[in-house]
Amino acid sequence: MSVSDPAVPDPNGQPQAQPIDDRVNNRSQRPTSEAFKAFMASGWAPSEGSLPGRDAVAEHAARRRRAISDRFPGERLVIPAGPLKVRSNDTDYRFRPHSAFAHLTGLGVDHEPDAVLILEPVDEGTGDDGGHHSATLYFRPLAGRDTEQFYADARSGEFWIGARPTLAELEARLGIATAHLDGLEAALTKGVGAPEIGGISVRLVRKVHEDIDALVDTARYNTAKDPESLDLSVLDALDDQLTEALSELRLAKDEWEVAQMREAVAATAAGFEEIIRALPRALAHRRGERVVEGAFFAKAREEGNDLGYETIAASGNNATVLHWIRNNGPVREGELLLVDAGVEAESLYTADVTRTLPVSGTFSEVQRRVYQAVLDAADAAFAAARPGVKFRQIHAAAMEVLAARLEEWGILPVSAQEALSDAGQQHRRWMPHGTSHHLGLDVHDCAQARRELYLDGELAPGMVFTIEPGLYFKAEDLAIPAEYRGIGVRIEDDVLMTAGGPVNLSEALPRTPDDVEAWMASLL
Repeated sequence: MSVSDPAVPDPNGQPQAQPIDDRVNNRSQRPTSEAFKAFMASGWAPSEGSLPGRDAVAEHAARRRRAISDRFPGERLVIPAGPLKVRSNDTDYRFRPHSAFAHLTGLGVDHEPDAVLILEPVDEGTGDDGGHHSATLYFRPLAGRDTEQFYADARSGEFWIGARPTLAELEARLGIATAHLDGLEAALTKGVGAPEIGGISVRLVRKVHEDIDALVDTARYNTAKDPESLDLSVLDALDDQLTEALSELRLAKDEWEVAQMREAVAATAAGFEEIIRALPRALAHRRGERVVEGAFFAKAREEGNDLGYETIAASGNNATVLHWIRNNGPVREGELLLVDAGVEAESLYTADVTRTLPVSGTFSEVQRRVYQAVLDAADAAFAAARPGVKFRQIHAAAMEVLAARLEEWGILPVSAQEALSDAGQQHRRWMPHGTSHHLGLDVHDCAQARRELYLDGELAPGMVFTIEPGLYFKAEDLAIPAEYRGIGVRIEDDVLMTAGGPVNLSEALPRTPDDVEAWMASLL
């Protein structure tokens, strides 16, 4: 019995008149009379009868599901979208589904909290698209206007959050069979058990929805031949293999995904222009970095779904903090402003771009020297990126340039050759992160892929990744000459690998110091 039960006395020994969980509704002062309920259920225009057409992503998502089906025949695969997450008391963050769910369904934006995609095993070759599974999407559809949920449920009622699709509408759009969320528990648990005794093995994308984890784990325990000897590590390994496979499936993007990436990058470029236009206001504000952040965020919401990640708007010495997202500092004349930002498209594919701007509009001699070194490192990484080259070689090419410059400037305590050796690495004091990562539905996409397919994998057409070398000379770093202290520079571009080599998706954003200065002058 919980404290939300009115039968539990309060600390003074008196019965609770209203459960704790219900008290958030006091502010609504919602009528409960039968007359009100009847009136609310009447007088609404009928919903449009025609079903929507098939989404452009549907055929691509079907191919992705077929690829996963081929990996795990005979097993039930469970991919949750995830629940709403509370921001404060009874207000939620805007919903974003788990990336694996979005990839296999094609669903983006915010209308499927708690949904679950289940790939149910069938006889070999009799499933969807000749595969080994039949997919069903379980979700909570739009409640009728004749129900109390329509106006009384602040989390899912249409009166509060807007319309949700019906089962038939979503099935028509995605080409996936749909079912009401009420049937999920039975679908998850039926027939679960060891295959050797005729049961169905279940694989789950874990740590997305705690309730789904609990349902699957309980079913596994209850159907185990000997529950006390159930090896949870073996089950976790089964689940991890599904997560791994779903991550590796995204290593190469199809043409629809590439188009989404181009859209996200284009919106991001527009956001950077807004940043430059906002610089005079940023200079005049005590928290100018917030002005910069806000200018980009406005464009992200106008042109896309949201930010792909929290914007880094770092001026002066803050630019030497790799993930500076407090953005509460001033923006001053003579400093550099490092902005790392990306717009997430409504499909949930995100860009990830960094530009370092001279706040005054022109680089000082030392700022230009550091900037040019980083640009040369980026260009070397581009030159190294070719189909068949190992992913790690992009980083190695950039590091050769940066180590040589640090040696040339008298900063390295050893030779560049010694620093680049495995036993050295002294240059990494000023460039501690990797030069590249995969990009897509997640800003750090494919993160659960095996090392041999990611870091040691070969570049192939369809891969989308970043090239982002940097140099970060902290103001408090006594190992460098004073003229370099407080300078942080990163240049980051989004790159599509093709059979003919890399294509810079973010090339519309100026990169050379002269072009950056001219770009800023044209917008200010």
